Amino acid sequence: MSDKTGRLIAVTCGAILFLAMLIFSPPAEAAQAEKVRTGGELVFAVGGTPPSFDGHRETTFAMLHPVSPHYSTLLRFDPQAYPKIIGDVAEDKWTISKDGLTYTFKIRKGIKFHDGSDLTSRDVKATYDKIIFPREGVASARQASYAVVKKIEAPDPATVVFELKQLSASFIANLASPWNFIYSAEKLSQDPRWYEKNIMGSGPFVFVEHVAGSHWIGKKNPNYYMKDRPYLDGFKAIFIRDTAPRVAAVRSGQALIEFRGFNPAALADVTKTVGKNAVVQESPWICNLTVTMNSEKKPFNDARVRRALSLAIDRWGASKALSQISLMKYVGGVFRPGSQFATPEAELTKVAGFSKNIDASRKEARRLLKEAGVAEGFSFTLKNRNVKEPYEVTGVYAIDQWRQIGLNVNHVAQEENTYFNDLRQGNYDAAIDFACDFMDEPDLQLQKFLSAKKSSLNYARYNDDELDELYDRQSRMTALADRLKVLRQFEKRVLDEQAYQFHILWWQRIVPHWAKVKGWKITPSHYVNQDLRDVWIAE
Repeated sequence: MSDKTGRLIAVTCGAILFLAMLIFSPPAEAAQAEKVRTGGELVFAVGGTPPSFDGHRETTFAMLHPVSPHYSTLLRFDPQAYPKIIGDVAEDKWTISKDGLTYTFKIRKGIKFHDGSDLTSRDVKATYDKIIFPREGVASARQASYAVVKKIEAPDPATVVFELKQLSASFIANLASPWNFIYSAEKLSQDPRWYEKNIMGSGPFVFVEHVAGSHWIGKKNPNYYMKDRPYLDGFKAIFIRDTAPRVAAVRSGQALIEFRGFNPAALADVTKTVGKNAVVQESPWICNLTVTMNSEKKPFNDARVRRALSLAIDRWGASKALSQISLMKYVGGVFRPGSQFATPEAELTKVAGFSKNIDASRKEARRLLKEAGVAEGFSFTLKNRNVKEPYEVTGVYAIDQWRQIGLNVNHVAQEENTYFNDLRQGNYDAAIDFACDFMDEPDLQLQKFLSAKKSSLNYARYNDDELDELYDRQSRMTALADRLKVLRQFEKRVLDEQAYQFHILWWQRIVPHWAKVKGWKITPSHYVNQDLRDVWIAE
């Protein structure tokens, strides 16, 4: 740990002590007992800007938070009972054939897009055809999640049928993905990329205005299919990239909430100022930061070099240091620590880079670099998002760790469009990448480790048939004990044998907000339940 990091921790200690005296209020139960107030505009802060408006393409909350209030999905998570799954445009009950390969959904009657046209099964089919079978030139970030789908049919306007190639333990959960906005079949037939720059959904709020880098405005959809929703007259998302002014916006009341989450110091700052008018919601977080290396570039095409970079990072020390100043906290492998799929700590410490003996790990790292012909003082560039929390602080930490095995690293923070474009095009040496999912599920968490030919999320650009086979095998298993055995094999190959990409830490989610914001309940994912249909303002 560097002196600079140590000073940051020391400064933060006072804030942490203050936090210990705060009362953390459970908001949802209280909100349910209160009489809902309609009207008003919710102003919230967003710490990034949308690369495009297409939920099927993008992977960032900076798109999802301002855009999702305009859309419906086929299924969704129950806002007050996560991870229970309920219908959205689909009715709450669906049928599954005896062989488990055919899923049939009925579409609710009377749902309309914001242009007044009817939403039918044709639109659902067109939406999922775009996600699962995208045309050439159309990006689909989650295509790999639906590799089990053989075909989609819309036999009548109220019925949509998914036929699978094989059993899938996660198929229903994947249909509740908050990214799968239902688009107009007519719009997609005219231009499959129309939704990258335009908004037209069937959600609780109608698009009003987007001023790039400044704000996004939506107003109540008077024709929303739930006649008593939304409660709000409208919302305004204000884009504030840097943490300090974003915290100041919430502290001052310019914004009532920032849904993604603040670090411990920011939490103390907000609650100290807002006092009894503040509420704090906390949760574990299905998010992590990883290091991704371009396997098409030397020397990162050598597994010995990749293992050395992972071995150099003291994750247990990082957990103690970074959790005091950032969202980073939990040491874990490919699954969230505490989830039913996570590797126990005793077993995890045997994986390269996860040992608690950092001196031995770094000795081995130096040996591997020498064996691979990487000279002392070798330099490369680490690309990162220009989002301070937790990206930049984690990048600084990783560079400090690599310096201790004789490597010099140039840290380049980029705005979202450039960052994502460089990763997709392979224009980088190494990068801080992220993985955030809407639920604990191996079919989701393992996607980015599949071969590049199967997963557009694999920015490391390798192909590995062994990993692909393990993924398919575990996905078909319904017995947890059998599935865990295969998952351990997958994890060992990704993190240890090949070290294609490796985790640094998993996150903690902390959301302080004004108590007048009601009807929003924190979950382990900052992606779900962001359509604001149940949110209201108490005064």
